[in-house]
Amino acid sequence: MLTDDVATIARGRAVLESLLANLERVIVGKRPVVELAAAVLAASGHLLLTDVPGVGKTMLGRTLARSIGGTFKRVQCTPDLLPSDITGGIVYDAGDGGFRFVPGPLFAHVVLADELNRTTPRTQAAFLEAMDEGQVTADGTAHPLPRPFFLIATLNPLEHHGTYPLPEGELDRFLASASLGYLPVAEEAEMVARQQHSHPLEQLRAVTEPAEVLALQEAVRGIRIDPSLLRYAVEIVAATRERAEVVIGGSPRASLGMARLAQARAMLHGRDYVLPDDIKNLAGAVLPHRLVMRGGSAAARGVVDEILTRIPVPVARG
Repeated sequence: MLTDDVATIARGRAVLESLLANLERVIVGKRPVVELAAAVLAASGHLLLTDVPGVGKTMLGRTLARSIGGTFKRVQCTPDLLPSDITGGIVYDAGDGGFRFVPGPLFAHVVLADELNRTTPRTQAAFLEAMDEGQVTADGTAHPLPRPFFLIATLNPLEHHGTYPLPEGELDRFLASASLGYLPVAEEAEMVARQQHSHPLEQLRAVTEPAEVLALQEAVRGIRIDPSLLRYAVEIVAATRERAEVVIGGSPRASLGMARLAQARAMLHGRDYVLPDDIKNLAGAVLPHRLVMRGGSAAARGVVDEILTRIPVPVARG
């Protein structure tokens, strides 16, 4: 490997490790989810958190934005929320007698859409262009979002009254899903102790900047992934489409996302190449939320786990 490539990988890993260290100053005892969030950001994706209230979802977004020196906006999703409340819209400017675009809360580096399933399908759809293309369109004019743009959406799994299921197309646009969950007693006590006099976020400083995150995202694309591993990822995704209990399986977007997230995980572990374990460890985050099951979504993780035991792992030769 060229010296420049070595330096790029080393710098990328250093940025990710600094980011993780910063996140863990605020988010206690959740290393796997914190690692996943950092990897999803490095892979230019978006994250879906399905969790009960009060476990740190909003704080994860705030800490991530502070750590990358970026802006943060939070959207509380409700049934009366309109698309323009999120994207922004055209307003009349009495000062110059013309119309101008006023950006909405989507115009930030890190956006938290809290309880996304509480808003209507029409408003949910307002996120799609932003997630896919990094822009919003108003009155026929495209307005680019800040880069990087990272969306974290949350769902409350316990309350169903007054909620609207997310359409399959929107779920498919989230690169990965996770759950923070409750802390063990000892770690929850540590978290409470840390916040007795002030919140750790108040003293947190940026460890990188948006331009460096963009360079990190570009470097992730250069991580080597063997053709046999690309096929392995595709075979895992394709196997979800062949199950009788699965109505809609993983899409080609899922295959692309699995490969890209595996590249980010490899960089996080200081490698310039992807291993089969990178793909196996990420399948449970990339696939279950995308699957539409006949018996309900609870069985999706079991389907993915069974597929991983059945698909042969590629063996390196030479």
